[in-house]
Amino acid sequence: MDIYTTIDSPLGEILLVGDGTALTRVSFDVASGRAGLRTEPGVFAEAERQFGEYFAGERTRFDLPVAPRGTAFQERVWAELARLPYGTTTSYGALTARVGASTDRIRAVAAAVGANPLLVLLPCHRVIAADGALTGYAGGLERKHALLTLEGVLQPQLWSTL
Repeated sequence: MDIYTTIDSPLGEILLVGDGTALTRVSFDVASGRAGLRTEPGVFAEAERQFGEYFAGERTRFDLPVAPRGTAFQERVWAELARLPYGTTTSYGALTARVGASTDRIRAVAAAVGANPLLVLLPCHRVIAADGALTGYAGGLERKHALLTLEGVLQPQLWSTL
């Protein structure tokens, strides 16, 4: 049976789910994501430490055991997500080429990116539209923008109160 804990972050609470040896899910969907799971916070101490360092700007790579569960194609796409360097972005088209899929498979690649069970760890937030637009993110576009800002890809936005 999978176990879970939640951690605080600047982007809200994050759900960590694992099998006791590896993380299987990282999500911002805390309320519905933990149904039927038991909690065991101590198991995730290293993950909590690394997330804290990431959000403090002190870590650019995670070094945690992960075991995402998906189809062979999804896992191939997720493996390429894991290779995307901190502080960079790529397009869905470029990612499609990186996984060795033909251009007519771009929607399948986008669907696999959208099914990523390990948000932040497998940095799907670094995948953007070919025109540079921020599109789709399971954690919401505001969080995607915040993650890319943290990584130095985007400039912080100044909001007018006028």
